[in-house]
Amino acid sequence: MDNLVDPAEPLDVQIARLKKISAVLMRRVETQTDRDGAAYSQFERAVVLEDQVRRRTGELERALRLLNESNAKLSAANAQIESARRDLASAIEAVQEGFALFGVDDVLLLFNGRFCWQMPDVRAALHPGMRFADYIRVVSRSPMLRLPSGHTPEDWAATRMRRHRRDHVIFNLALTDDRWMQVSEHRTANSGTAIVQTDVSDLMRAEREQRERLLDNQGRIIRATLDHLAQGVAIFDAQGLLAGWNRRFRILTALPPQTFTLGTRFQRVTDLLLQSFRLADGESAARIAGWMQDRAAPEALFFELVQQGGTLTLDGFAQRLPDDGFVVSLTDVTAERDALRRLARANEELEARVAARTDELRDALARAERSNASKSRFVAAASHDLLQPLSAAKLYLSAADAAGTNANVQKAGEALTNVERIIEALLDISRLDTEEEQIQQGDLALNDILASLASSFAPVAAAKGLRFRVRPTGAHVISDGLYLQRIVQNLISNAIRYTDRGGVFVGARRRADRVSIEIRDSGPGIRDEDRAVIFQEFRRLHRRASASEGMGLGLAIVERACARLGHELDLVSRPGRGSVFRVTVPLAATDPGPRQDDGDPRHLPSLAGAGLLVLLVDNDHELRRAMVALLEGWGITVLDAEGPDDAIALIDEMDFVPDAMLIDYQLNDDVDGLDLAAMLRKRFGWRPARIISADRSPALRERCARMGLFPMPKPLDTEALYHFLSNVNPAIA
Repeated sequence: MDNLVDPAEPLDVQIARLKKISAVLMRRVETQTDRDGAAYSQFERAVVLEDQVRRRTGELERALRLLNESNAKLSAANAQIESARRDLASAIEAVQEGFALFGVDDVLLLFNGRFCWQMPDVRAALHPGMRFADYIRVVSRSPMLRLPSGHTPEDWAATRMRRHRRDHVIFNLALTDDRWMQVSEHRTANSGTAIVQTDVSDLMRAEREQRERLLDNQGRIIRATLDHLAQGVAIFDAQGLLAGWNRRFRILTALPPQTFTLGTRFQRVTDLLLQSFRLADGESAARIAGWMQDRAAPEALFFELVQQGGTLTLDGFAQRLPDDGFVVSLTDVTAERDALRRLARANEELEARVAARTDELRDALARAERSNASKSRFVAAASHDLLQPLSAAKLYLSAADAAGTNANVQKAGEALTNVERIIEALLDISRLDTEEEQIQQGDLALNDILASLASSFAPVAAAKGLRFRVRPTGAHVISDGLYLQRIVQNLISNAIRYTDRGGVFVGARRRADRVSIEIRDSGPGIRDEDRAVIFQEFRRLHRRASASEGMGLGLAIVERACARLGHELDLVSRPGRGSVFRVTVPLAATDPGPRQDDGDPRHLPSLAGAGLLVLLVDNDHELRRAMVALLEGWGITVLDAEGPDDAIALIDEMDFVPDAMLIDYQLNDDVDGLDLAAMLRKRFGWRPARIISADRSPALRERCARMGLFPMPKPLDTEALYHFLSNVNPAIA
């Protein structure tokens, strides 16, 4: 069937051809017969063919209709595109700026009538399809383009092509006849290039005029500023020609008026200036001229001009400018130089007066020293001479007392003893004030001094009802034995004398390469304003003290002895809370240190070097005494109390913070050891503590754990106790 018609022929031709074929076939069927019924068969075939022709005809008609509709839509679209193109062209032509569009292949697609309107030769060469590089080449060779100084058209074109590679770029293009064009180039979404050209000539001229007005204003301001400066100022350019000056420069230099003209050479100004002035301090004019010519010279130059035959002195300063010019300033320093000269003369006179006064003071000091030495020798001699009959009188009184004489003789003996102490104190003061007295410092066992003083003062403290404790120590120190003993003795004596209740504690603490000897009491304390007074001779804070208790020389001797020995003396005190005197002495190089453990718990290494102060509270008197003996054997100072009330009272009286606490659990019916530990922690914070108890119940261990404490069961394990104390850090006193 397909070969009966030509598909390329129009539909009406194909239909006519098919109808003609159908008619011919029908006639043949009607006129031709055969015995096999071929005619009927041909008829059926004709009917089928007709049906196929009708169906194909319908399809062709639908296709033709669709084609017509597509052609209509395409025509409408083309009309819209053409309308949009006309609108775009109208819009581009309507804008005030020049506009051009290059495609992705850098080919010119379109441009408006204002594009390159300031460059007629470039405008005439533009055409659609022009390549961007050709456009740049034409612009670079245009006589309308004002090239930058030192650039060729090829240089400008290369620079412009480099800018073209950026996505966005804006720059100003200088043209002849003082015209300017701003070029804005942007990459489009489809990688094309849009160029907008704007005439900015009026804006550039306005900015230039504004800048010139600003420079004029700044120039007037600078001129006014220069004219109001107290210094004379002159400005020279890079060739050394005068470019500006102020009135003060003309007044100070007094140069001829014709000198102050623009372009006068610096050398000419210098020559005229040196006719009236000379350079001070041997300065040469050649060095100044050399500085001006040598660009590698230092940026600043200082010089001084002195008026010949006059008093005017000018301080000169020259400074280079960024453009290789320089500025010279002159300052009138005549008054300052006159003041310096007057000051120098006054200084010489003052030095002479000071020298004379020094000689007078030196003579007075020598006389005072001779007088003081005579006084000291007299006091020493008088004290020595007085001690002889006093000693004899005491011997006679001792013999009389042994013979059973009355109480008056005993009182006389006590009075003579007091007089002897006062004279000995005067003798000590005299020796310390005499430079001839030699100080013999050496290696001393500190415990020998403390033990001796403990034996001497224990009965005195007991007579007043005071606790008195001296902590043993194994430290060796460097000092003078006689004076160190007298220092500690006077401090202990004062502590016992002025303490009415509580006690006195003496101990030593090692601090690196030094040992601090502490005398702590629970007396009335010392106010800050009285601390300097107590070290003066014959000064006592408590007026009620009788002459038999001393004349106020003890602390004066302590201070002078510490100063002569080079020992540091400190005082820590609060009114109503007692006092602590500290004497710090060097630790000897031969100090034996703690003893080594020989395996016997009684001979564990000494802890004396740690300087521990331990509070022991136990209501068992025998156990407490045994504990005190054990701990003191380890070199630990122990303050013991029978119960909570005694412990609180002891802390209040002595005003101390224990380094560690050992508290028995069963104290009384109201307060146990854990309650006391909690009370003490509230007073001075957390300190290491152990609860001593024979109670091994889980309940006690749980209570201790909640408070962060550890129980120590009875009977005590001495090694465990020693291990606990050896890890305690002393509290800060």
